[in-house]
Amino acid sequence: MAVSYKKLWKLLIDKDMKKKDLCAKAGISPASVTKLGHNGNVSTAVLLKICTALDCGVGDIMEITADE
Repeated sequence: MAVSYKKLWKLLIDKDMKKKDLCAKAGISPASVTKLGHNGNVSTAVLLKICTALDCGVGDIMEITADE
């Protein structure tokens, strides 16, 4: 199983936000955003900050996909 954050990037586009705007609003580091960009592992605390900043749920920013 793998994690995909495509939903997060689509949500940012819909809200007309850039990655640096997400860093500022959620209070997360650019390194965390880079990890998200590579579908890497981030802490649940980071996911919670993003969800709080974007007023959404975890399911709105990520999904579990089957390995290919």
